[in-house]
Amino acid sequence: MAPTVHQSQNVILDSINEGVFTVDLDWRITAFNRAAERILGVSREHAMGKPCCEVFRASICENACALRQTLGTGQPVVNTTAHIINEAGQRIPIRLSTALLKDTAGTVIGGVETFQDLSQVEELRKELTSRYTFEDIVGRSAAMRDVFAILPQIAESDSTVLIEGASGTGKELVARALHNLSRRKRKPFVAINCGALPDNLLESELFGYKAGAFTDARRDKAGRLAMADGGTVFLDEIGDISPAMQVRLLRVLQERCIEPLGAVHSTKVNIRVVAATNKDLSKLVRGGRFREDLYYRIRVVYLKLPSLQQRREDIPLLVDHLVAKFNRLQGKDVRGVSSEVLARLIEHDYPGNIRELENIIEQAFVLCRKNMIELAHLPAELRSAASGDAVSRAESPSLQSMEKRMIVEALRRQQGNRRRAARDLGIDASTLYRKIRSLGIDPPAKDGRTRPG
Repeated sequence: MAPTVHQSQNVILDSINEGVFTVDLDWRITAFNRAAERILGVSREHAMGKPCCEVFRASICENACALRQTLGTGQPVVNTTAHIINEAGQRIPIRLSTALLKDTAGTVIGGVETFQDLSQVEELRKELTSRYTFEDIVGRSAAMRDVFAILPQIAESDSTVLIEGASGTGKELVARALHNLSRRKRKPFVAINCGALPDNLLESELFGYKAGAFTDARRDKAGRLAMADGGTVFLDEIGDISPAMQVRLLRVLQERCIEPLGAVHSTKVNIRVVAATNKDLSKLVRGGRFREDLYYRIRVVYLKLPSLQQRREDIPLLVDHLVAKFNRLQGKDVRGVSSEVLARLIEHDYPGNIRELENIIEQAFVLCRKNMIELAHLPAELRSAASGDAVSRAESPSLQSMEKRMIVEALRRQQGNRRRAARDLGIDASTLYRKIRSLGIDPPAKDGRTRPG
């Protein structure tokens, strides 16, 4: 017996590796292939005739149904992302497309949706991302990989650490990573911003006080240094403290003991000190504004964090990290940023460093109502720089031009050495050679492999 048209259609649909289902104008499922059964965990017999929202439980069903959009506008939806909850209750990332379903006369009789399970792609993405993360610090540039390499070694010791870097470069994240990697990780991590408090308040915050030490001191109060006993103290903006406070901190570092205000005896504390500043402390020492003996006490181990402008190759990775973070925090399903947005973000100079980039992405999330961040969602100053009235879209930066710029900068930093430049960019040397050719980059005359004798 020859197969029916319906059976032939099922054979064709079942040969497709993507999930496919069709609905009529009442939103009831009229076709359901084997891939859909596998991805959703629902049998064809159970799905047929059911409202699609009961079977295909996607994150966009209630507010942004792609099939509803297609049936309303007549326009297909192509390669949008969402996630579904299968019969086992698992959250599965998918990519989907929709189109109108018409009969032989061209009359619309429903809609068709295809979807692809992105679970493996997502796992590979996570695996790749994990290669470039350390605790909550993200980076694949050579400068950040060097930081990642030495953090575990620094964490093993109790030596005092000085972290220098511009505001917003992630100094506290590094300090927390050092604590979390150390044997002190089960003890407190206590952070205090030394530049945010006047001397008298900073003194009582750090050292605490005894009852009766001053008016209104009716009971003892433990200071932050005592609270951190056994753990780590993070002294942020240490370059802003007064000469008098510098003397008191010097004693803490020398003797590991504290004396609360109004106390008669000193108390021993077991703390590891990590200090940070956005100033050049050596310059302050030369200018007589920071004690030299304290400087060398806190600069036992020294870390210098690069600005975001010095590690532009990390920006795409940071953007992905921030998009994932705000998706979790805000319960959204934003897929990412458009190529125009990414090019603009790479081009920006970031005086506020990573903190500024985070604020930009957070604002974009507030304004974004779809699943892709566009130029219109960026702050006004970035929009005008990228697509102002005087600048045509063709003149705005492209990802290709940004990529070319980063490669040229890496080659310049490494005096033309292709292998070191590739390591700087976090790519294979063969990939760099290919990009140099495809982007029409004129490599330096010297390749940096030989040095003058």
